Amino acid sequence: MISREQVKDPKRRILMVCVQMFIEKGFRSTTMLDIIREADVSSGTFQNIFRTKDGVLSELTEFMFSNQFAVARSLGGGNLSPVSVYAVETAIQLAITEMNEHLREIYIEAYTKSDLAEYIYQKTSDELFRIFGRYNPQWTESDFYESEIGTAGMMRAFMAHPCDKYFTLKKKAIKLAAMAFAVYNVPEEAQREAFGILSAMNIEETATAVMKKLFSALEMTFDFRFTGDRKQNDIT
Repeated sequence: MISREQVKDPKRRILMVCVQMFIEKGFRSTTMLDIIREADVSSGTFQNIFRTKDGVLSELTEFMFSNQFAVARSLGGGNLSPVSVYAVETAIQLAITEMNEHLREIYIEAYTKSDLAEYIYQKTSDELFRIFGRYNPQWTESDFYESEIGTAGMMRAFMAHPCDKYFTLKKKAIKLAAMAFAVYNVPEEAQREAFGILSAMNIEETATAVMKKLFSALEMTFDFRFTGDRKQNDIT
């Protein structure tokens, strides 16, 4: 799976192996023994760096949620309104979970585990304050944090329910955005603009492009390389 000559640092090897195995086998099906064997590290080295498999997931979750809104903002030449950025970012998350059942599992685990969910609440509520603060001038940062607990619950529920011929990805994305906009008192004009963008965009194609950008950023951040064929196959 990896070349020890290419990746000397054990932390980077572990991250590389875990990303690949979580996508190929699933988070729950990947064992500590699998990781240790493929990364060619001792159990003591792994535990000193990450302690548990959840520790790896925590680092990956923090990376993904630190970059997703930035990637969404870059779409459309960086000219999307803040409300539309929110709609696109949530649509991308939903689309990623439809690409691969193991990706769905990773996202649901992140939204379920209490420490990771808490990170998501805090990280996302900061963005919500910036995006929706103008529509809720009396709200405090605490109000946005508390509301994010609810909207994150909606996101998790929509992720957990696979799309079908009736509940398509586009319908799911617009429905989730509409429910969130109601929570955050978004004016109808701004809602219509966001819905128009979602209706016109190829969400699956956009999500694939975003995943490629995130994988590239992951490689640069942790200084390793995925093998080309596997990287391409895992996200399409």
